[in-house]
Amino acid sequence: MAHINTLDPGASPLDYYGFELRRHREAAGLTQRQLGDIVNYTGSLVGQVETARKLPTQEFSERVDAALGTGGLLSRLVGLVMRSQLPAWFQQVAELEVRATEISTFQTHMVHGLLQSKLYMRSVLGVLDRDKLDDRAAARLARQCIFEKGEPPVFWMVLSEAALHQEIGGREVMREQLAHLLTFADDSRINIQILPYSVGEHAGLQGAFNVYRFASDPAIVYTEGYGSGHPTANPDTVRDCSLRYDHLRAAALSIKDSAGMIRRVMEDRYGEQVA
Repeated sequence: MAHINTLDPGASPLDYYGFELRRHREAAGLTQRQLGDIVNYTGSLVGQVETARKLPTQEFSERVDAALGTGGLLSRLVGLVMRSQLPAWFQQVAELEVRATEISTFQTHMVHGLLQSKLYMRSVLGVLDRDKLDDRAAARLARQCIFEKGEPPVFWMVLSEAALHQEIGGREVMREQLAHLLTFADDSRINIQILPYSVGEHAGLQGAFNVYRFASDPAIVYTEGYGSGHPTANPDTVRDCSLRYDHLRAAALSIKDSAGMIRRVMEDRYGEQVA
């Protein structure tokens, strides 16, 4: 466990954040409790963040930046801190998400992490491992901040109908997750298409994959296994997966009809009554 007198700012992004928080607080002549009172958090929580025992949130960072006049330093650091909490093999993917101008994903049995609701996310992450679940869920949720950028990426998700019926977390959680998907219906940058059972064999039978496109760099295809990720910029692989994705989008329901299917499943299977 880190100690405030020995905290090494070079040890990790979280340690650096804590070091800078303490440095600016002391420069302002405030105790942890006094700063906590100003930003409406406990002094104990301020201390835990300063000693790298607690992850800072975006809201906490913004309030402290305003209170200490740091020019947005902590708010800029919090994204780096959160990405550093992801599994080491996944951190490169989180960086791709931040840089991408377009993300295309095909998912076979669950909603992509960037569109997961909080409870659904916790259910997914908690399978066989509930250690530090709060921190792991917070780190995954923080990835969704890419949609709040000035120029967010265009996001396409082709989702197998099976994912609507795979009851992750129970009926209440699924109802909330499907309702969450419907909130993107009017967002032209976040597009969801359902691949119905009725299509039979399709171009995605080999499994889920993502394609990341950038303003000036080559596209990257990403696939995933148990505890490992496999990004590649191999032109043949990118070309093959791009073609597969075009066929999947063509076979899937339209965005409007997909929303209709999501709504029907939410009502019929999970008991939601929508006006």
